[in-house]
Amino acid sequence: MKIRLPHAPYIANKIAIDILNCGFVTMLKGLEPVAKVAEDFIIADIKKETALEERVAEILEQNEDEMEFQRVDRRSMFWLIKKKLAKEYDVILSYEDRFNSISHEILETCWKKDYIEYNVSENRVKNVVYTAMEDYLANFEEIENDVADKISHYKRKLVPGSEEYDLVFERLYEEELRHRGMLV
Repeated sequence: MKIRLPHAPYIANKIAIDILNCGFVTMLKGLEPVAKVAEDFIIADIKKETALEERVAEILEQNEDEMEFQRVDRRSMFWLIKKKLAKEYDVILSYEDRFNSISHEILETCWKKDYIEYNVSENRVKNVVYTAMEDYLANFEEIENDVADKISHYKRKLVPGSEEYDLVFERLYEEELRHRGMLV
């Protein structure tokens, strides 16, 4: 599943919390540095994929007439071009492989900067990071739906998309993440 930019800090916090709670990793400098490293890698990955998708969209626009003449499906062509350019943009298309790579980078950077210490296999700790990412992505839609449901029961109706709605949504979203142990 694709990670969206607004979710990066929440995923990073979940990673840090899960590392802290796994029982076989010692955090030497607290949650914040680990969360920051995770967030930086996640954001960098999102930006690489965004740049790739913008380039693919440009190519499609440049060849719009030819595609229409050939009756080519735009979505299929988007995927084919994205697949062809992925290596050039250093984007791993398989989400499983991508999350595995990001997990490794987060773990390696945290270890090199002395943010964490562990006496188990690197793979075991990397799996904690990977699972944290997957767990968050598996649950965020449910959390968003729960928050939207809470807002719908407010006495005063909030208009989706309004500044007030967005502020209330964000506050309730963070409360729900705390309730589920995904945010400190």
